[in-house]
Amino acid sequence: MSFEPPRRLVRALGETAPDGDDWLEKLPETARRAVALRELTVERVQVPGGRSSLVVLVRTADGRPAVLKLAPPRARPESERAALAHWNGLGAVQLLDAEPGEGVLLLERLHPDVSVRSLPESRALLEAAGTLRRLWVEPPAGHAFETVAGRTARQAAAMRAGAAADPEVAPLVDAALAAREELLADPPQHLLLHGTFRQSKVLAADRVPWLAVGPDPVVGESAFDLARLVRDRVEDLIAQPSGAATTRRRVKRLAESLEVDQERLRGWTLFRAVESGVRARRVGRTTDAELLLEFAGWL
Repeated sequence: MSFEPPRRLVRALGETAPDGDDWLEKLPETARRAVALRELTVERVQVPGGRSSLVVLVRTADGRPAVLKLAPPRARPESERAALAHWNGLGAVQLLDAEPGEGVLLLERLHPDVSVRSLPESRALLEAAGTLRRLWVEPPAGHAFETVAGRTARQAAAMRAGAAADPEVAPLVDAALAAREELLADPPQHLLLHGTFRQSKVLAADRVPWLAVGPDPVVGESAFDLARLVRDRVEDLIAQPSGAATTRRRVKRLAESLEVDQERLRGWTLFRAVESGVRARRVGRTTDAELLLEFAGWL
């Protein structure tokens, strides 16, 4: 069985790979070793797959359908493992193999080709928000998860550097950084969050209708987690003549439905959109950057 990584994964990891990183080169052998160790039968590599991991559809020794996921250290797979173990299948995919090793996770098989993005927009937002709510729980005692303050501090430093090199984005960066400072001054919660939640991270399942996958967990307030969902299908929002008004209504609707402070949600949505836009601009994804920064300007 060939474990050739999909082009989407190669391209995405190439944008963030540190000098000398050889994870992609070693990936086929790592996958073969993981399959043999767990006595799995391989069905196929999921294509186009994700942007941070190789996903392989497999069956366990007793014939149970499962997913083998392999991710590089910079994708923090052991943090994902810890979060999935803590959620224990409530709102998220079930972890089947609790033993750490080489960034390999064995997971419950969902329906990888069916996400809530397949639903009409209003229903997709509703189903995604309901799934996200179930993930907001107290983190385990003595946890080692990254905090919102810590993660956004790194992002803020990169945003400042981006603004210095590209003055065109400086006003939005200044606004986003000011919002971050204000939001971190008095955080209302310290919950375990998905960290990178969006509609494509919610897949159809058998034991419940929808389950979340692919967390990059972080501890902080719920508005930070919900902020990424606000800009889902951003290309559709930008294409609408009433895109700005629709965005403001979406912020209000999501805040009210999940009992999140509307201004805090607006602030984190601004920060996360600008951060993503500046990062996209830095690696040459010009179209993505323009969409995200225009969206941020509406907030």
